[in-house]
Amino acid sequence: MNQPLRAGVVGAGVFGTFHARKYAALPEVQLAAVYDPDGARARALAAELDSHAYIEFEPFLHACDVITVASPAFTHAEVALPALDAGRHLYVEKPIAISVEEARAMVMLARRDDLVLAVGHQEREVFAAMGLFRAPEKPVRLEAVRNGPFNGRCRDVSAVLDLMVHDIDLALTLDPSPVAQVQAHGVVTVGPHSDEASAEIRLEDGLVAILRTSRVAEGRERWMKLTYPSGEVEIDFLTHQFRNTTSFHLDPNFNDTPAGRDPLGASVKDFLAAVRGEADRPLVTGEEALRVLETTLAIDRLAQP
Repeated sequence: MNQPLRAGVVGAGVFGTFHARKYAALPEVQLAAVYDPDGARARALAAELDSHAYIEFEPFLHACDVITVASPAFTHAEVALPALDAGRHLYVEKPIAISVEEARAMVMLARRDDLVLAVGHQEREVFAAMGLFRAPEKPVRLEAVRNGPFNGRCRDVSAVLDLMVHDIDLALTLDPSPVAQVQAHGVVTVGPHSDEASAEIRLEDGLVAILRTSRVAEGRERWMKLTYPSGEVEIDFLTHQFRNTTSFHLDPNFNDTPAGRDPLGASVKDFLAAVRGEADRPLVTGEEALRVLETTLAIDRLAQP
């Protein structure tokens, strides 16, 4: 009988807790380790899930077969590179890194040793459950708004890298043609990075993506409107509902699918299936996340006032 995979989570904050709970709930996985330089936080999460807490990275690394990196974005490459070099399969929360050079180094190490490098753009699970990735047409226009009130988290990166990156990933997945032009504008309210941003992405085959985001808005607003040759699809990410006037079928009951109910859990299972060789790839590969990062950073540079 195969031994359960030993899973570890880097970061015992909000996102690290989400990931740790997913691993702990899977019968074929042992949540073996939680790493966080904040010892009290690491011990609290480990105690909750009957795991072991580490405040030193090397002992943590030796306790794991697969690792989720859910620490602040500026630390992703700092922990991912030595983990990959040690032969560990990785699931890295978005963004994959905060520089193209770091992301390329991660992709090269994973490729060198045939390791799985997955990245947490898990809203792709929602689109897959709806059937949008199977649509027989490409969108010609995409509009997206992703706003929320200030919560104090993720201030190490801009709202572009924190929030807009989701919609950039979805746009580039719906239409993988090369990016031809990027325009952007940003506003700093709380700082130190842009807290609000708007962007326009033009792809070589004609798709125009208009994106807006704010993490200092009065309320939450998350929607996308896709215009196709045969009609429109409007998606409300908060209510998990959509309106479809196109000629192709989308699943109105996607919320009842495992991926629709729990996109994060589904993406973690996809990662583990790739590690075991049961799937050809995870939901989002390192190469795909690198491409998203390149476009996201181009927008971010233009959005810095």
